[in-house]
Amino acid sequence: MNSAPLFRKLALIGFGLIGGSIARGAKALGLAGEIVATARSPQTRARVQELGIVDRVVETNAEAVEGADLVILCIPVGACGPVAQEIAPHLAPGAIVSDVGSVKGAVLKAMAPYLPEGVHFVPAHPVAGTENSGPDSGFAELFVNRWCILTPPEGANADAVDKLGAFWRGLGANVEVMTADHHDLVLAVTSHLPHLIAYTIVSTAEELEGVTQSEVLKFSAGGFRDFTRIAASDPTMWRDVFLTNKDAVLEMLGEFQEDLSKLTRAIRRGDGDALFEHFTRTRAIRRGVVQIGQDEAAADFGRRPKQLGAKAE
Repeated sequence: MNSAPLFRKLALIGFGLIGGSIARGAKALGLAGEIVATARSPQTRARVQELGIVDRVVETNAEAVEGADLVILCIPVGACGPVAQEIAPHLAPGAIVSDVGSVKGAVLKAMAPYLPEGVHFVPAHPVAGTENSGPDSGFAELFVNRWCILTPPEGANADAVDKLGAFWRGLGANVEVMTADHHDLVLAVTSHLPHLIAYTIVSTAEELEGVTQSEVLKFSAGGFRDFTRIAASDPTMWRDVFLTNKDAVLEMLGEFQEDLSKLTRAIRRGDGDALFEHFTRTRAIRRGVVQIGQDEAAADFGRRPKQLGAKAE
């Protein structure tokens, strides 16, 4: 526990996997003196109240941000602009306003015009998650040894950036700072394109003639099982991601289609050497991901969340 919290009042707008995990972690580690939450759905607000993991649950976004020195929007990126406009008159001078969206350029453009002078806007993206959603899905250890990318706009207050970085480090995350455009390009290949492929493969399997749905489910090997896990992610969130980061996604999709064409030709020609070289190179990349602590060699199922404060092995 910290002797003094980093923030007096943390306001969370939206309370799914990420918002719930932030609340649980911040409460367990004493990162905020008070945690106030709100959500669009009355059912979600009632469930958060039942869980008892925040200090107060309020009905409106405006009420949530009153007097908060840290406001985090944990909502789909397509909703960030309207919410920024709604809360702008109620933000305290000096408050830090952030988000958790997987796209940063569109969030900057949508939110920045509404935020008043004296409020520090520091967009963020915790690169962590599961396929689960809703207020019950969060857990305090979600961000341990994962990356949180901050994308402050040009001229952002350095102290505010540092303080938000300290908050995410307090939750166990590693922190990186980069431009919004660079973030969107990197995430297009590391996250957005894999999700698009997963949704497509699962859909293809479901539509196959001569293969029943029960067979697809029954004989799911490791690869397809992992694709179904990714494809179970929140459809609203991913709809907004692809619409708001379409240029970077389309660029990466073009690169992927070129590589897929090369593999198609190698298979058609029986070019085993080309296939072996490709698989060897990509296996080395996977091993690198494990070596830097961003995943484990073990399969996902049965894996337990890392404990807060635990170090990567």
